[in-house]
Amino acid sequence: MAKFMILMLVYAACLLLLCVGDGSSEDTGRRIHTLFSVECHNYFDWQTVGLLHSFKKARQPGPITRLLSCTNEEKKNYRGMHLAPTLEVPSMSRHPRTGDWYPAINKPAGIVHWLKHSTDADNVDWVVILDADMIIRGPIIPWELGAEKGKPVAAYYGYLIGCDNILAQLHTKHPELCDKVGGLLAMHIDDLRALAPMWLSKTEEVREDRAHWSTNITGDIYGQGWISEMYGYSFGAAEVGLQHKIYDDLMIYPGYIPREGVEPILLHYGLPFSVGNWSFSKLDHHEDSIVYECGQLFHEPPYPREVQAMAFDPNKRRGLLLSIECINTLNEGLLLQHTTDGCLKPKWSKYLSFLKSRTFAELTRPRYLTHEDMEAKEAIKEQEIVDKPQKPHPKIHTIFSTECTPYFDWQTVGLVHSFHQSGQPGNLTRLLSCTDEDLKQYRGHDLAPTHYVPSMSRHPLTGDWYPAINKPAAVVHWLNHADVDAEFIVILDADMILRAPITPWEFKAARGQPVSTPYEYLIGCDNELAKMHTRNPDACDKVGGVIIMHIDDLQQFALLWLHKTEEVRADKAHYATNFTGDIYSSGWISEMYGYSFGAAEMNLRHIINREILIYPGYVPEPGAKYRVFHYGLEFGVGNWSFDKANWRDTDVVNKCWAKFPEPPDPSTVDRTDDNIMQRDLLSIECAKALNEALYLHHKKRNCPNPGSISTSNWDARKEIGSSRKFGKLEGTDSVRSSPVRIKHSQESSPDASDGLFGSLRAWVVALWVFSGLGFLAFMCMVFSRRKSKATKSKSYKNRRKYSYSGLLNTGGRDRPPNSVDASL
Repeated sequence: MAKFMILMLVYAACLLLLCVGDGSSEDTGRRIHTLFSVECHNYFDWQTVGLLHSFKKARQPGPITRLLSCTNEEKKNYRGMHLAPTLEVPSMSRHPRTGDWYPAINKPAGIVHWLKHSTDADNVDWVVILDADMIIRGPIIPWELGAEKGKPVAAYYGYLIGCDNILAQLHTKHPELCDKVGGLLAMHIDDLRALAPMWLSKTEEVREDRAHWSTNITGDIYGQGWISEMYGYSFGAAEVGLQHKIYDDLMIYPGYIPREGVEPILLHYGLPFSVGNWSFSKLDHHEDSIVYECGQLFHEPPYPREVQAMAFDPNKRRGLLLSIECINTLNEGLLLQHTTDGCLKPKWSKYLSFLKSRTFAELTRPRYLTHEDMEAKEAIKEQEIVDKPQKPHPKIHTIFSTECTPYFDWQTVGLVHSFHQSGQPGNLTRLLSCTDEDLKQYRGHDLAPTHYVPSMSRHPLTGDWYPAINKPAAVVHWLNHADVDAEFIVILDADMILRAPITPWEFKAARGQPVSTPYEYLIGCDNELAKMHTRNPDACDKVGGVIIMHIDDLQQFALLWLHKTEEVRADKAHYATNFTGDIYSSGWISEMYGYSFGAAEMNLRHIINREILIYPGYVPEPGAKYRVFHYGLEFGVGNWSFDKANWRDTDVVNKCWAKFPEPPDPSTVDRTDDNIMQRDLLSIECAKALNEALYLHHKKRNCPNPGSISTSNWDARKEIGSSRKFGKLEGTDSVRSSPVRIKHSQESSPDASDGLFGSLRAWVVALWVFSGLGFLAFMCMVFSRRKSKATKSKSYKNRRKYSYSGLLNTGGRDRPPNSVDASL
């Protein structure tokens, strides 16, 4: 019996060892470690609390480590060492070699430090790298998402255009391997060991390449090298031969709409977002010590049942629910952190009750994704691309603002002509600001589809003379009075020539993300001017000229644009050039600051594109295909020059065949310097486009061939006809007070009744003449019976000829020739 028991014990021990052995082999290669990088600031502390809370809530496997970059001075006053498992990392915010201030470099530097100094790095197989401003919604398991050794999984960052251009060619030997990725990274530890030092080195290299910081090369909307670390990663990965499995649906920015059937497992709240009237931007909480203030939470968002009623489209509704889930998870984490830190139990509120409810727990339960799920979704997406018809582009409406002067009329002719030549989609509307007196004398009604706007050149409250305010005032008036069915609005200035279409889909404009062109001289965005006139000076973009904006944004923004313009204009104490960049120090660019400060107030951050607009006379960027000429400044080629200000009081629109001095022939341009040659060719193209527009305008007006009739006489007759035709405007107040009634989609056309009236008048005159001739003939017969028949006939013919010539002369005085009448 004893022997039997011994045998049974040995057998059991063998089974136990076998099971343990199976379990260890099952776990081999499956150890995960999550990393994120922060600095010693309150700004990162509340993000840390949110990420750590979501990490636990999502049941992410393995440990997590915060890589905390601090200077010795910062560490003395730092309060957040207890917020997360932490590895302290020497700060590289101020580069030890170059002195460059660039905190983003701490991310690759921190990972290099962790690999060298942490024992955890020796006991892990897979690493997940996140940003602090993220909320995890479900476990991120690399092998479940399809990651392999040599093939990390990552989220897509489409704006890293440097992977496709000269930037990649300069900074990696394998530009073809450059992947536009970031945000979420999941890779094997061996890949990270090979990549990390290259990531750091390439970040330094790209950061120092100031010659290629511009937006058209990097895609960085600020054009200041801020995303060098992202390129450091992509170029470093290309250099060591890593090729990513890129999934577009793993991560979403709150405020964006998820694709149908997609369940993202990461929320990246790096951009402002809103739900109804509620909004959130992390930059508003840069100095917020909310982690250390008991009972303090972020402003509560709408409740789920309220969100359900905000959108009929199910995907839009899911997008809104993801937005409130993000902030609610952040607040839940803060609430628990306050409890951990010994704060007293907060007073009951409906919102706190919701955060602790089963409903919220159910809404935020962990989401699980596998490689099979991702592959299936990618296959569906590819099939949709093949099978689904191309989604129609959104409607566009282009607008520009002018006044009732000859100066704006010739600019209008140029812009309207170029609009049609360029193939710009959608409709065009001129916002015409006029006083009642100006409108009585105005002759350019038919130059463009027009929306009439009361002039604010002389401010109705302050009496300030500032015509530039008409631009935002006109946009506000148009939005309030016209039926606008377009999704995107393109706003131009009158002194522009379109060379090619400007479309929101090409330049990535979106709701909450307008597109514009750089106005670097708006230095007030960087100084106390912005601090005085907006609560969000960090969001002030130096932009203007061309604006592409979603209609929803414009409807919220336009009135703020007008108010901020009035505010900056009234701030005479800060007109000086060193505050505004205005060389005249006269507050003339207040409207431009009104735009930038108004957009900052709403946290509208622009995509700034340098390849949309060029001033003639400037040297173009190599390879740039500019869409717009902005001839706001004097430019010239050789001895020829053009300055729009010299033509302020000249009426070249109503004088037949008037035009601007012809520029030189392109064949005469000096070709020894390619930059100068391209500059001059563009200048010539702009001037020729203006003259071509004027020529076609005069031709459309049926101007006579030069020399066939006195131009001045023709213009005088045209003026008489025009004043008669538009005379009804003087006594029709409804035309001015209710411009929305005007059909803006059509140009002015001659009154159809003119032709009928003219025809009837001709018949009446002919009948009167016939009666008169009959009476004369009868009298001649009575008093000249004794004359011969031949004499009578001759006398009758002479009188008939004389009478008809008198008729023609009379008709010529009463009514212009048909050709002239048709052109009015």
